[in-house]
Amino acid sequence: MRTKLLISLAALVASLVGCGTPPPAAPLRPSTAGPGVHVLAQRLAMPGLGRERTLRLYLPPSYESSPDKRYPVIYMHDGQNLFDDATSYAGEWGVDETLDEFARTRGFEAIVVGIDNGGEERLHELSPWANPKYGPAQGEQYMAFVVDTVKPFVDARYRTLPDRFNTAIAGSSMGGLISHYALLRYPQVFGKAAIFSPSYWYSSEVYAQTAAHPWPADTRVYFYIGGSEGEESVPDVQRMLVELAAPDHPPKAIALQIVPEAQHNERAWRAAFPLAVAWLFDVRPLDAKMSP
Repeated sequence: MRTKLLISLAALVASLVGCGTPPPAAPLRPSTAGPGVHVLAQRLAMPGLGRERTLRLYLPPSYESSPDKRYPVIYMHDGQNLFDDATSYAGEWGVDETLDEFARTRGFEAIVVGIDNGGEERLHELSPWANPKYGPAQGEQYMAFVVDTVKPFVDARYRTLPDRFNTAIAGSSMGGLISHYALLRYPQVFGKAAIFSPSYWYSSEVYAQTAAHPWPADTRVYFYIGGSEGEESVPDVQRMLVELAAPDHPPKAIALQIVPEAQHNERAWRAAFPLAVAWLFDVRPLDAKMSP
């Protein structure tokens, strides 16, 4: 009787545990994030959107050993894809490995702030302008979050170089589109941008706004596009460069990299990232052909 009672109690406890939230599943892929990557425990509230967001920071190798040194900062979208294969959608960018190598071989170091995407809200958050097929835009609120919440948070807690010349923004696809918008909306904040495979197809407003709101002449912008991303991908970027070269637009520091065989994926952006950083921050030498 006592044995049956103990078995019944054990079964009851097991059933109650099973009714709770299950423990998080182990990642399907092992983590590849290096020691410089830190996932912040504090999630930041996103004013105007009613959400919270995780930040993933990369701190350079000398950060702890050089307490008086300050660093440029690169803000990047889709933080899950930047540092860790275990959290990435389809392979990581290897941002930490690239910058560790730059620190070792070229003496260049930077902080990277990866802002996680919003999952099913990603398309809306990275949309500066509404699309009749895909719905409303939340890019204005998202970029306000980056500028008014994320950047002050990072500048207050880490040894950054907060001026626009040392502040870059980077992203791919819709992240490329919102990075372009960031230069138009916040030219006083961002002095550099890496725009990978931008989704200019999403709204023609990007061309109109670029014509109407030229960013400062000393803004450095690195464009990347793969030749196998789709019929309009390369022409869309080339159209933008024509717009940027228009007589009523001030001269820019612009580079364009076209990789004919590259597709629209993390593997291609991983390969392009070191070249973009080297060009934006004038880290030499470069080994890629780029047209000004």
